[in-house]
Amino acid sequence: MTSASASPFHLMPLDDAPELCRLGVAALTDGFRSGAISPVEAAQAALARAEAINPRLNAFVSLDVDGALAAARESESRWRAGRPLSPIDGVPTTLKDIVQVAGWTVRYGSTTTDPTARCPADAPAVAKLRAAGAVFIGLTTVPEFGWKAVTDNALYGVARNPWDASRTPGGSSGGAAIAAATGAGVLHLGTDGGGSIRVPASFTGIVGLKPTFGRVPAFPLSAFGTVAHLGPMGRSVDDIAAMLAAMSGRDIADWAQGPGDLGPCAPTQESIARAKIGYWAKPPSGAVDREVAALVFAAVRRLEALGAEVEPVDLPGEDHLGLFDTLWSVGAAARLHGIDEGRLAHVDPRLRELAALGAARSAPELALAYVRRASFGEAMDRLLTRYDVLVSPATAVPAFAAAAEFPGGSGGAWWTEWAGFSYPINLTQQPAVSIPCGLTAGGLPVGLQIVGARGADGRVLGFASAVAAGLG
Repeated sequence: MTSASASPFHLMPLDDAPELCRLGVAALTDGFRSGAISPVEAAQAALARAEAINPRLNAFVSLDVDGALAAARESESRWRAGRPLSPIDGVPTTLKDIVQVAGWTVRYGSTTTDPTARCPADAPAVAKLRAAGAVFIGLTTVPEFGWKAVTDNALYGVARNPWDASRTPGGSSGGAAIAAATGAGVLHLGTDGGGSIRVPASFTGIVGLKPTFGRVPAFPLSAFGTVAHLGPMGRSVDDIAAMLAAMSGRDIADWAQGPGDLGPCAPTQESIARAKIGYWAKPPSGAVDREVAALVFAAVRRLEALGAEVEPVDLPGEDHLGLFDTLWSVGAAARLHGIDEGRLAHVDPRLRELAALGAARSAPELALAYVRRASFGEAMDRLLTRYDVLVSPATAVPAFAAAAEFPGGSGGAWWTEWAGFSYPINLTQQPAVSIPCGLTAGGLPVGLQIVGARGADGRVLGFASAVAAGLG
């Protein structure tokens, strides 16, 4: 399959999936409403699909068959009575092995965590999804403590890309991306501290949104601080928009969220014609793969042909990589702080190395990093007053070898060096979505990133829908 002949929205990992596993939120709930489909049937199909793909791809660390079927039966009763809890009631949903789920054992992909401990309560986002009637089928695979943009760990092993199992699905929400791409569930909760939703979305040909910081509440706060966001992943913009609506809102447990109202997040009606778009083509670190650059440039030319006014843009001046690495390494040090020496010896050696770098940084260096971050964020806010959205590659490279932290031959030292289109937008807390925009000659997906102003999640989703229609 070549990039010229393939539709960017043809998901080959779904080719062997049962029809029920290919349906999105709207089709499923239409079936629930009419009685043509049962939430129990949907849950059974998603669980069976998860069990079928997991031995090869390692998307899941656990499945909750009994809990999922019990929740699905309750949903079925509500639909029969004409009283669903929300537009996603009964929809099969996965959660990342890094968020708290009441009664479940969450391991963070780490051998240092207690295999017998059960979470006392849901994280706020999980509680909101549960209150909306989402049916939780299981926990998806992460790298240890979500520290890197690929997915493997000593506890559960290596996650693999459904387009090519010799390659990584990206990370840290790699298991969620695999589940989405293969039809093992419809809605998938991811987290994104430096690209952890958008990188795997790009590598696996799905849609993933890092919302405006605070749109989705978080508790406990990540050790990596306020660069870390929670967001939805799925196979369509409509699906992730439905999930975002269900888990957004204020939660008093999340002090960092702030008391303000970010406004509505439903997708707005956007037109490509006469839109003013900034085209960000050069990342602050790493080289852009030629095929990635060509596919994204072709998408940009298509937007111009549809009437958009496109201008090249650069990020406001700053050592973006150095700034992010300062905050990320200090977060790693905080995450490992308090783990006793015996258990610490079993932590990913690269994570320990990163944490040591963070622990060696001075207090003034960290304080100055916060000042630099604020200055960069203000400059990006100003940039987004000039454009409706920015577009860029979601990742500078297509998926590379599984279990590797960076592409072979790149000479890289850390994953951040090739993730230059994602981590700057964590620094600025703006909403950004990755949607598919084509396939390489080797049949690997490439994502287009769309970035909006803080609070403008609805506009970002609206443009994502319009762009997807324009590219399709």
